[in-house]
Amino acid sequence: MLKLTKRFKLRYELNNQDFCNSFAKILIGKCYNTLLKIDLSVKNEILKYLSKYTTITRELENAIKENTFIKSFGKGTTLLSEGEISTECYFLLKGCIRSYIIENGEEKTIEFYTEEQVVTPSNYGKATPSNYYFECMENVIVSVGNPELEKETFQKHPQLDSLSRVIAEIIMAKNQDSFAKFKTSNPEERYLNMLKTRPELVQRVPQHQIASYLGVKPESLSRIRKRIISNK
Repeated sequence: MLKLTKRFKLRYELNNQDFCNSFAKILIGKCYNTLLKIDLSVKNEILKYLSKYTTITRELENAIKENTFIKSFGKGTTLLSEGEISTECYFLLKGCIRSYIIENGEEKTIEFYTEEQVVTPSNYGKATPSNYYFECMENVIVSVGNPELEKETFQKHPQLDSLSRVIAEIIMAKNQDSFAKFKTSNPEERYLNMLKTRPELVQRVPQHQIASYLGVKPESLSRIRKRIISNK
């Protein structure tokens, strides 16, 4: 079993990326790969998300609609493998993505990402190989970021700089709080907290992966679930 101290370190790496530099690229970033023509409803989802943090002016709305590009991936697609260079980051609009490592031939789940979460590999924009795998657990739709156009994006839309920093600070605070609670909790407390904060995961990912995410064996998770049910 992966030692929890190592698991905490890996999860901390994934949840403490430079969102100030990557967030606007993800939401407002051109990507020169084969992209889907963005649907109006998806654009509106992005606008709805951003409106939680600022007033969306007509100018900002037009900039978002003109420069946002979407990609879709099928269930089971591996977005990034260990040893590969990361050239894309994502804002998840629909679906679920899992990050994991392979140790002694066994997959160890590090994190699950669902709607309205940023997926930024720790080696994103760097010439270093990834330590992780990123896999689509469902069919997913994402807004794609590319580091090559970061400067261009901020130069064309300077208002996005301050907006991305505000959002980044909020995301970082939430991630650090979540990480601290996870690190100081026992397995049953982690499971109960997951049911409270992310109940949809129970229906969206296999139980053995949830067990790995919580840092326990599947049979231990089964005992935890039975104990919780019996105590109700």
